[in-house]
Amino acid sequence: MMTLTYDEASARTDARPHASVGFIAVMNPPELADRLFGPGFEALRRAGATPLHVRAFASLDTPEARDVLRRAEVLITGWGAPSLSEGHLNAAPRLRYVLHAGGQAAPLLPQSTAERGIEAANAGWINAIPVAEFTVAMIVLANKDTFRARRLYLRRRDHIDRELEFPAAGNAGKTIGIVGASRIGRMVIERLGGLNVSVQLYDPFITPADATRLGARLVSLDEVMASSDIVTLHPPLNDATTGMITARHLGLMRDGATLINTSRGAIVDQDALILELRAGRIEAILDVTHPEVLPEDSELHTLPNVFLTPHISGSMGTEIRRMGEHIASELNRIVEGRPLAFPEPLR
Repeated sequence: MMTLTYDEASARTDARPHASVGFIAVMNPPELADRLFGPGFEALRRAGATPLHVRAFASLDTPEARDVLRRAEVLITGWGAPSLSEGHLNAAPRLRYVLHAGGQAAPLLPQSTAERGIEAANAGWINAIPVAEFTVAMIVLANKDTFRARRLYLRRRDHIDRELEFPAAGNAGKTIGIVGASRIGRMVIERLGGLNVSVQLYDPFITPADATRLGARLVSLDEVMASSDIVTLHPPLNDATTGMITARHLGLMRDGATLINTSRGAIVDQDALILELRAGRIEAILDVTHPEVLPEDSELHTLPNVFLTPHISGSMGTEIRRMGEHIASELNRIVEGRPLAFPEPLR
């Protein structure tokens, strides 16, 4: 178990629980800390830790923040947290842990973080829960032709013969294509297990046996796009996945199929997607776009076959406190001298 004291020469181990662990929080806006942990870091205090400052900082570059950082053993970050520099780490000789109330801590940290013996954890699994729930809800609604039915009802304002108008609607027997066996992708597959649907998966990093264990059939990206009634995107955004859904892939989709994106907008060739949507051949449910806030004149705002939401699938409202409780539980493990439950590799 790692001790929470640190001299600048080396880190050492210590089996004793720690009666007091000092932490500092940085996130923007700082008020996010109240929603995550309760007023005055209530959840973190219950975990047995000591706040070294009464409020979260928006930046670590003020003299006051640097002074508190110098004494901190744990840094807690959240959405909007600034990236740390080597200078910040040099100014934090006692820092042993970074706990991130978000998907990944690594993008905020310089390369030397692990070399300094600093460990990290995040709330990615917790934040994946509402995204998976949102995705499954959209799959069910899309298969029921909910959005097209609403448009039709709004236009006619009269009796709709659902069997005549929507003969292919329904979830039974449909094929759902999952792109990416990420945390969210795996949760979506698990939750689809209660529906009478077939699930196929594209992920270049897993084997057919892995996919079978998850409850899906491993296929190529072309097959996912061409043979699914719903395609839902869940890969992380990186150099390999930026623009991975091309115009050719979109052209493979069945007439009437739906594309769901709760990952990142840049994964899709958005201009090509707009062309397909403009033709009315497919539908799209987009919780993310590129850029994240679209220009006012973007057709995605007005195309009738687009259900557009402002990145609401992740934790929001009451779900934010669940992320805070998760970070508090990791902090409690530190206080008690136990290893992190969900460590994030930094090397």
